[in-house]
Amino acid sequence: MTTDTAVTPAFDSLGLPQDIVEELAKNGVTTPFPIQAATIPDAIEGRDVLGCGRTGSGKTLAFGLPVLMRAAERRAAANRPRALILVPTRELAHQVRDALRTYARVVGVRVGDVVGGSSYTRQINELRRGVEVLVATPGRLSDLIDQGACDLGDVEISVLDEADQMCDMGFMPQVSELLDQVRPEGQTLLFSATLDGDVDKLVRKYMNEPRTHSVDPPVSQVTAMEHHLLKVLPRDKNAIVTQIAARDGRTILFVRSKYRADAISEQLAQAGVPCASLHGGKTQSVRTRTLAKFREGRIQALVATDVAARGIHVDGIDMVVNVDLPTGHKDYLHRGGRTARAGASGLVVSLVAPNQRRMARRLLSDAGVDAKQHLVNPGDELLSEVTGAKEPSWEPWIEPPEPVRERRGRGGPRRGGPRGGGGGYRGGGGYRGGGGGGYRGDRPGGERRDSAPRGEGGYRGGERRGEESRGGYRGDRPGGERRDFAPRGEGGYRGGERRGGGGGYRGGGDNRGGYRGGERRGGPRRGDRYDSAPQY
Repeated sequence: MTTDTAVTPAFDSLGLPQDIVEELAKNGVTTPFPIQAATIPDAIEGRDVLGCGRTGSGKTLAFGLPVLMRAAERRAAANRPRALILVPTRELAHQVRDALRTYARVVGVRVGDVVGGSSYTRQINELRRGVEVLVATPGRLSDLIDQGACDLGDVEISVLDEADQMCDMGFMPQVSELLDQVRPEGQTLLFSATLDGDVDKLVRKYMNEPRTHSVDPPVSQVTAMEHHLLKVLPRDKNAIVTQIAARDGRTILFVRSKYRADAISEQLAQAGVPCASLHGGKTQSVRTRTLAKFREGRIQALVATDVAARGIHVDGIDMVVNVDLPTGHKDYLHRGGRTARAGASGLVVSLVAPNQRRMARRLLSDAGVDAKQHLVNPGDELLSEVTGAKEPSWEPWIEPPEPVRERRGRGGPRRGGPRGGGGGYRGGGGYRGGGGGGYRGDRPGGERRDSAPRGEGGYRGGERRGEESRGGYRGDRPGGERRDFAPRGEGGYRGGERRGGGGGYRGGGDNRGGYRGGERRGGPRRGDRYDSAPQY
C-alpha cells in the first residue's frame, strides 16, 4: 500500500468533465483533498480502487464523481440501477445522496436511495421510474430485491463506503449476497477507514488488482485533534457533563445506550442547554429533523449513541465528548471523526472514572492517540480552560414549536367568503358553495353544472344547490324520480339555497336543513332537524 503525500493537483487535471469542474467551483470546491486526487483518475480509467482514509477526508466525492460519469453514459431501465453505493447507516445514505445530487443534475443522472425506516412505497415508485445511481443500506435493499422491486443485473460500478463499519455491524453476508448479483465484470470501489478482518475478505473476493491509496491512516495520531482524558468522580460526572454541554460551540456527546441518550438530553434541557438526543430507537424522520436542527444551530448539543459516529457530517463541530467510553479503538476514532474534519481543528474529551483509567489508556494506545490527562471537579478553572465549560442558565429550555404550514386545498385558499355564501371554495359560485353556482363553479367554456344534462338539478345541487323541485343528487335518474322527491326529504343531497333550503343532507324536508345543510349546518343525519347544534 502506498501513502499519497504529493502536492494535490486541481480538479480540472483529474479527468473530470468541465461541467462538473465548474459546478465544483460554484460550490467553493477548487482543490481536491488528497484521497480525491489519488483515486479519481484510477476510478475514471475503470480500475478497481481501494481507498483508505479517516472519516472526513473527502471520500464521498472521491468515489461519487467517477460514479456519476459512468452512470451518465446511458439511462437506467425501470427497477434496474446502473450504479450501486452501499453504506452502513441511513444518515450516511442521505448524506451521500444529497452530496451527489448537486452534481448529478449537471450530467443528467438520477440518484435514488433505499434505506430502512422510510416508506417502501416511495422507494418502490422511485425505482420503478428509474434511477441511474442507487444509494442503499444492505438490509432494505435486500428486502426490495426479495419483493421483485429491484434488480442489480445492470449494475456496472459498485461502491462500498465505510466498509469496515458494515462488516462490524454484521452486514458481511448481505453485502456479499448483493455483490454476487451485480455484473461480474463490473468495477468495484471500496473505501474504508481500516482494511482489516472481513474488509480484507471482501477485497480478495470482489476486487480485481485494485489500485490502493492510503491517506492519513487512522492508526496514526491525528494532529488536527487534541485529545484529553478527564478523570472525574462518579458523583461529579453529571455536573461536569452539564457544564461542558453549556459551553459556547457545537458539541456531540456520545453515550452507550438509547436510554442514556434520552436521560442526559432531558437533564441538559432542564439545565437550560438547547439539546436533543439521536439514536436508533427514533424514527428516521425524527433523526433527520434532529440533525437538521443541529446543523442549523437551533440546538447546540447532540447526545448520541454510535449510530451517529460514522458518516455524519455537520460543519463546525469543535468538540466530541465521550461521556461513556466506546467499546473499542475503532469506535473511538469514528466518534472523534465528527470533529477536525477536512483539516479543521477539534477537541476530543473522554470522561473517565477511577476504575476505567486502565481501560482508557489501553483504548487510546490502540488508537495511536497520546491524550493529556487531567483531574477535574465541577466548576474548576482547569475544566473551563480545557473544554470551555461554563455554568448553565438553569432555566429549563423548551424547544420552540415547529412553524405550522398553512393547510390549503387543491384549489388554493377560499375565495368569496365562507361555505354557503355567494362565492364559495374555488371561486365563482364555487365548490360546495351557494347561490347561482354549481360544483366547482362555472366551468371554462361551458354552462353551469346546474343546467348540465344529468337533470335540472345537476351534480350535487339544484339551481342553487337544492332549491325545491330543482335539486337532487345528480338530477333525474334514468327511469326514476328526481332525488328531490326521494323518501329522504324534499331537498337534494347536501342541497339548499343556503345549504339546507328544501332539505339538506339526509335531513327533513321543511326548508330547515340537515347535516351540513341549512343556514346553521345543523341537524341529525336522518330525521328531525337539529338547527341548534354546533357546526360539525
